[in-house]
Amino acid sequence: MATTRTGPRVCVWMVALPAPGGREYVYRVYAPPDALPGDVFWSAFHCHDGSQDAGRLPRVSDAFDAAEIWRLD
Repeated sequence: MATTRTGPRVCVWMVALPAPGGREYVYRVYAPPDALPGDVFWSAFHCHDGSQDAGRLPRVSDAFDAAEIWRLD
């Protein structure tokens, strides 16, 4: 993991998770630049699962292949 004078370098990752009815939820995940896509995916998935509105939100897909993951530079 790359480090800076203030600590480990962290990047912003975006993860789009599909939901029923054609909806899509996009989450911002902070992780190292060399993070594994699976780890970034599960961080986003658990953000959706643990949200306060989880009872009102449609269930997102837990299929890794259905998610879109990209890094913001």
